[in-house]
Amino acid sequence: MIHNLSQTNSIFNTFLGELRDVDIQKDPMRFRRNLERVSEILGYELSKQLHYQQKDIETPLGIAPTQLLKDQPVLATILRAGLGMHLGLLNYFDRADSAFVSAYRKHSTAEDFEVFVEYMAAPKIDDKVLIISDPMLATGSSMVMVYKALLKQGNPRKVFVVSAIAAPEALEYLQKHLPKSTEYFIGEIDKELTAQSYIVPGLGDAGDLAYGEKC
Repeated sequence: MIHNLSQTNSIFNTFLGELRDVDIQKDPMRFRRNLERVSEILGYELSKQLHYQQKDIETPLGIAPTQLLKDQPVLATILRAGLGMHLGLLNYFDRADSAFVSAYRKHSTAEDFEVFVEYMAAPKIDDKVLIISDPMLATGSSMVMVYKALLKQGNPRKVFVVSAIAAPEALEYLQKHLPKSTEYFIGEIDKELTAQSYIVPGLGDAGDLAYGEKC
């Protein structure tokens, strides 16, 4: 199931618009904060799909029956661009364990590239809810490689993918290579993917905009 948040008018679209805005992007701190805010809302919407159990909370005046999250998820992100989204999700799932995976493109030509996973630090994910975040889903190759790398830590019970912007090609690829039950929480789906695998209109290079250009 694909949840496309841009299809409903809300303050979310304002944050996503600022994330794309070439003038606002000149302020790296504002870009990081907008990426964080986008992922907080995506995480909130995702939380509606999780399991809860009732607990009686003692207040100064009585007992309040409250539905609390039953199991903490594992939050995984792709370095380095995903760090901003990871922080936003961690603001809401503040007791979750974290996994970090480094994946990068190695180009042979402008159009042809391979994806390599270079580094991973992750907890056990056996029978866990796994939430993988990455700001941009262009081809989906990096996300699939990261998921396969994480399987070394066990088989998750449920997988969620969270992204600010995705191309249709990426979502189609992911639906073929990730578990059928995977749910996708996407800020907006852009229609064009260039021959160099860049999303248009997209927002540019999220990693560079958040943390500076890499050599």
